[in-house]
Amino acid sequence: MRWALLLLGLVALPALPALALDEPRFSAGWGFDQRTGPALYAAICAGCHMPDGRGARGAAAYPALAGNARLAATPYLLRMILKGGKAMPAFGSVLDDGQVGAVANEVLRRFGPPGQSAVAITNDEVATMRAAIQQEQRSQAP
Repeated sequence: MRWALLLLGLVALPALPALALDEPRFSAGWGFDQRTGPALYAAICAGCHMPDGRGARGAAAYPALAGNARLAATPYLLRMILKGGKAMPAFGSVLDDGQVGAVANEVLRRFGPPGQSAVAITNDEVATMRAAIQQEQRSQAP
């Protein structure tokens, strides 16, 4: 019986439409190949903050993005993505400005306060925040 089901599955497999992935699910090397907000969120954020943005508790506490009032402040969101904080890792070294903007805009679109989803974070805003963080780090170096 198992063999019959396996054979039926193998025969029916070519009849299924091909799954068209616009972007890679996994990246090669020490960066992320994804370019769009949804793909970046799935690859980077959803593992801790969950696909629905509700966060999780277990071995660690992963804060919810859904309903998080801090998302109303664009600098906060960009700083967290670029520099991290507490248990949140920094992604500034593995994402370019376009990727940071894309994932930040996705977070705002899906989980930000009402009306915030219409705000589009630009690459210039990301570059400005990245430069400010780098300046802070240089000034704190011994």
